[in-house]
Amino acid sequence: MNVVALQLSTLPMSKAKLDYYLNICKKRDVSLVLLGEYNLNSFFKELESMPKLMIKKQSTHKINILKELAKEYNLIIVAPIIIFKKDKMYKTIARFTPKTTHFQNQQYLINYKHWNEEKFFDNEISNEYSPMIFTINGMKIAAMNGFELHFDNIWLEILKKKVDLVLLPTVSTFGSEQRWSELIKARAFLNGAFILRANRIGEYTDKEISWKFYGESYLVYPNGEIHNILGSKEEMLIAQIDKSISKDVKRDWGFGAQITKREKL
Repeated sequence: MNVVALQLSTLPMSKAKLDYYLNICKKRDVSLVLLGEYNLNSFFKELESMPKLMIKKQSTHKINILKELAKEYNLIIVAPIIIFKKDKMYKTIARFTPKTTHFQNQQYLINYKHWNEEKFFDNEISNEYSPMIFTINGMKIAAMNGFELHFDNIWLEILKKKVDLVLLPTVSTFGSEQRWSELIKARAFLNGAFILRANRIGEYTDKEISWKFYGESYLVYPNGEIHNILGSKEEMLIAQIDKSISKDVKRDWGFGAQITKREKL
């Protein structure tokens, strides 16, 4: 199965750029496209000073575009986006298909002093953890927002459900390239799964600090090796996912089988 990670900054309201890339996807027989965090919406620090009505207008417009493009190009598109329910604002990951649209709230949100999504959004804190999981042509796929990479209980669900490919949109910055690559490689190996990362690019500067989003989107194989790494500019990554590779790694290392044994006790 051919998949694509688009490495972008915040997209304009026009659909022209997405239209350009998705047309390439159609010619390359791509089944699934992943966008990074804050590609459909402005970056978080910009949202903090935007009126809610403007954020809602931005999201509604982009949702309508993605619905239209998924149908036009017969693609599945996965991307983080902010949605509204009544007066509440939720950070979600969305899956657009030619026929349906599904949103799932992010379950862990950054809550640091300089970057507090947990305080800004209305996502509820819960003791239930389940990533978005769906199937394409017999391949089991999971999607999560970047910060959720750090939490073991989400990955335990991925291991138990024998996921083949994890989609990981991120908004990584502050020179964290090595830390993220080591974490992602370890998660891929321990779960016997491909991980497709789409990281944001661009820069945001406030009075105190510059937030540089460095790109480096890539595909990690189930053995923990990085393939198809991009640079720091706007690019698209086209990769092929082979379920048999994931299946072989799961069988050879047997980490999931150890969990299954203990659940049967």
